[in-house]
Amino acid sequence: MDNDIYGIVNINPTQFFKALADPTRLRCVVLLQAEGELCVCELTHALGLIQPKISRHLALLRASGVVQDRRDGFWVHYRIHPDLPAWAQDAIRETNRGLAGLAPFSSDRRALAAMPNRPGEPSCCAPGVHG
Repeated sequence: MDNDIYGIVNINPTQFFKALADPTRLRCVVLLQAEGELCVCELTHALGLIQPKISRHLALLRASGVVQDRRDGFWVHYRIHPDLPAWAQDAIRETNRGLAGLAPFSSDRRALAAMPNRPGEPSCCAPGVHG
């Protein structure tokens, strides 16, 4: 992925859609688009998958330019890259709208909403699930 000095993400459509082609990565992107920003522990809880698997998929999404990470102490938070081209942002937004009520995307949202100790709470996240 190439970034120019202004931070605008240059991503071609093939690269973008390949990044979203995996079911786990698509589930992560749909949740991130709906929630704005999520900690790795939130994605792990919502998708019911182990931290190394989630982190591996997030690393691929980050390398492709689809998501951006932010470190906050032990926590790593992800969001849709704000400098994606408009066509890519539109594709993610429309995908989220179209899939929101379907499984597993709807159950991912319910699991996230039911998660105890979400970030911002003093006891957020179990040790070892931060990134």
